[in-house]
Amino acid sequence: MHMFSKILIANRGEIARRLIIACHELGVAAVAVYSEADAHAPWVRLADESYLLPGVTAVET
Repeated sequence: MHMFSKILIANRGEIARRLIIACHELGVAAVAVYSEADAHAPWVRLADESYLLPGVTAVET
């Protein structure tokens, strides 16, 4: 049994990808939040759940 069933990844790019993979290896669901600029990024699709934040750029989110 894990302490967490789901973890929010509030990061972008390679760091987010590595965290999501680590979550999967531990059997924990990974949730990503992203801006429109990152909508088609590989790490967004890799997450178990992903949510678009309001704003166009990462700074606006």
